[in-house]
Amino acid sequence: MERYQFVAEHCRQWPVEEMCQVLEVSRSGFYDWQGRAESPRAVAQRHLDAAIKKAYHASKGRSGSPKIAFSLQNQGWSVSKNRVARRMRKLELRSIVSRRFRVTTTDSRHEEPIAPNLLKRGFTVAGPNQVWVGDITYLPTRQGWIYLAVFIDLYSRRVVGWAVSTSLSQEVVLKALQQALTRRRPPRGLIVHTDRGGQYAAQAFRSLLQRHGLVQSMSRKGNCWDHAVAESFFHLLKTELVYHARWEDHLDSYHDLFEYLEIFYNRERFHSTLGYLTPAQFEQHSHKLCA
Repeated sequence: MERYQFVAEHCRQWPVEEMCQVLEVSRSGFYDWQGRAESPRAVAQRHLDAAIKKAYHASKGRSGSPKIAFSLQNQGWSVSKNRVARRMRKLELRSIVSRRFRVTTTDSRHEEPIAPNLLKRGFTVAGPNQVWVGDITYLPTRQGWIYLAVFIDLYSRRVVGWAVSTSLSQEVVLKALQQALTRRRPPRGLIVHTDRGGQYAAQAFRSLLQRHGLVQSMSRKGNCWDHAVAESFFHLLKTELVYHARWEDHLDSYHDLFEYLEIFYNRERFHSTLGYLTPAQFEQHSHKLCA
């Protein structure tokens, strides 16, 4: 083959690996053509590259070198994040996630009662079902905006309840909270912390909390950092999923949101704040320690 011949003739000038990549031929194929086996180092490098590609595509391009290195280490690879980063640059693999982060505020102009801020930026709690944080964001489709309401367990950062609607009404937060209550069956006294949005101050939401013995907490006015955990979650959602999706309508978005929230985020995504465990693993680990 002419391409293999070119590689053979110029291997003293350029690395075999780079020429094979540029010419779109495989190193193993080149060595087979030469009639000699790849070196053990070349074989190991090729296997590592394949493992990196597999981990990268399994995360749909969301993971960078630290998370991919951690994933490979869990599989038994002896590899550093710096080496993974070098190989990813060579393979032209780059995380799709943007590093930019901007906190937004919520319009709280309404006449409903405001709950005190019981959380007071105490974002670390001792166990699950002690504090849930809730929030709403808007997502684009070709037929208009849709609204996603979530509730997150502050202990494990797990999404415990969520709902999607084409209307920014109180129904979407009621549905998300009811899902969380059904799934988790929390003890009385659990704190539910949100911003001051009208959906959370409405009578229907307050009544649902009261029926289950839950305690309401709200961020201070104009102080969005009181709600930083929920804001950070939506940043991840948008940079890892929403900005790369093209949804037609409400129903079209549901499958992707389900896959991201229930499978990827809760059960597959490593969180540095959880010691590089997933929310599901962190809760399971906590349960074993308490058993």
